[in-house]
Amino acid sequence: MSSTTLQPLNLSPERTRTNLCPAELIERAIKAGEGVLADNGALMCLTGARSGRSPKDKYLEDTPLVHEKIWWGKVNQPTDATRFEFVERIATEHLNSRDELFVFEGFSGADPKYRLGVQVITELAWHSLFARTLFIPQGSAAAGGSTDWNHDWTIINAGTRNLTEAEQAELGVSSPTIIVQSMDRKKVVILGTEYSGEIKKSIFYAMNYDMPEVDVFPMHCSCNVASDDPSNVALFFGLSGTGKTTLSADPDRSLIGDDEHGWSADGVFNFEGGCYAKCIKLSPEGEPQIWDAIKFGSCLENMVLDSNRVPDFDDGSITENTRVTYPVDFIPGAVIPSIAGHPKNVIFLTADAFGVMPPVSRLTPEQASYYFINGYTSKLAGTEAGVTEPQPNFSPCFGGPFMPRPPAEYAQMLADRIKAHDAHVWLLNTGWTGGPYGTGERFSLRYTRAMVTAILDGSLAGATFTHDDFFGLELPDAVANVPGEVLNPRNTWSDKAAYDAQASKLAGMFRKNDETFDMSDAVRAAGPKG
Repeated sequence: MSSTTLQPLNLSPERTRTNLCPAELIERAIKAGEGVLADNGALMCLTGARSGRSPKDKYLEDTPLVHEKIWWGKVNQPTDATRFEFVERIATEHLNSRDELFVFEGFSGADPKYRLGVQVITELAWHSLFARTLFIPQGSAAAGGSTDWNHDWTIINAGTRNLTEAEQAELGVSSPTIIVQSMDRKKVVILGTEYSGEIKKSIFYAMNYDMPEVDVFPMHCSCNVASDDPSNVALFFGLSGTGKTTLSADPDRSLIGDDEHGWSADGVFNFEGGCYAKCIKLSPEGEPQIWDAIKFGSCLENMVLDSNRVPDFDDGSITENTRVTYPVDFIPGAVIPSIAGHPKNVIFLTADAFGVMPPVSRLTPEQASYYFINGYTSKLAGTEAGVTEPQPNFSPCFGGPFMPRPPAEYAQMLADRIKAHDAHVWLLNTGWTGGPYGTGERFSLRYTRAMVTAILDGSLAGATFTHDDFFGLELPDAVANVPGEVLNPRNTWSDKAAYDAQASKLAGMFRKNDETFDMSDAVRAAGPKG
């Protein structure tokens, strides 16, 4: 492998455009042919061959400082210093050959006690717009007006540059895409993918490593608070497509953030300054706040436009993972800066493709630890390269691809905080009912919203519950504005024996999966009958 000296990235003032405003970034993106304006004012860009994350192409530099702290395996694949520097050299040479570069320098973390300084370097103006929207700009209201920026993390995004076959062979990989990250160097290098989500998730991954060092629990969750009661804070955990963004964008509550948060001794704070919402089948009736946030200053990805540049939100021909990025304050009433108190309710979201999990259930503290560490859901179409239909998936802590540390470490942080602040924990299935994917139907969003309302207004805590034999969960006997027959998923299947077989199968999958984790006997016993 080549050992030539790494040349520095040329960030001279003559060729860099640093912290440009959204309007100028949009103008430059359109002029360069990176995107077009849709009729609603949003910039629409295509991400090329990659329209979702590439977790199999992500590597972490293994060093003595971090080695014992990392949960090595399929999620956290090791690479060495030589390979990291080889990838960085390719990216640097490519970016140094460009006429101009775009640089964003801002924050990750709304709480000034814990925020990190993030620098994002890219050749594409729309990627810089994405960074400005998803992170927190200096001097903004989201930053509390602060311009006290210190350089912590750097993202070097050369996503238009693919690895050649010779470079792949030298690195020992079989893909033109590679993302390498180093906790020691505090750097991320991206090659071979223009999917903007890699920018966002690489810093979330960094926060998931850095925050536990200062006793902050990093969470893959959305958060909102009652508009008339600052003590009524709620968290929604879940993987992409399970409903975090949709359910937290509630006209009767104030948004803190839609995807990434920290839980400190003072409460909850957003890691980001924007939202990154799925758009497939978006409608003004179903998700009015997100619909209204798609305007000038937001950015659509991989959306089909008609001849009048009107987006077709039902068209997934490019990808099911159509997206929009917009600042948090595009949601009316959002809390800025995005900081709240301690949560009163914690909701786990799962999109069960088997169609056997109940739509809502109450969890004991032990069940909360069990279901959190297992993180059962389904990967939904388009969220990762190669995923074309829902696939049952166990993602530890409802965010496995972004968790560098062992899952038990995050689970313990959650358990400690639930106990300390007497939070109620719920499991909500936003997946299928009446049968598995392909036979059943997805739960009605109207019913799911009604269940969330009952949780957040406190009425569900006072309900009567029935014990479920397969998963050991407590199912409410009634929820306002929800038909009683859907509360027990077995009732929605015409073939009860088929339901029993599917439920037994999923319970067995839980038991096989939990063997891979260290957990107490009490927590393990809180799982399903397998």
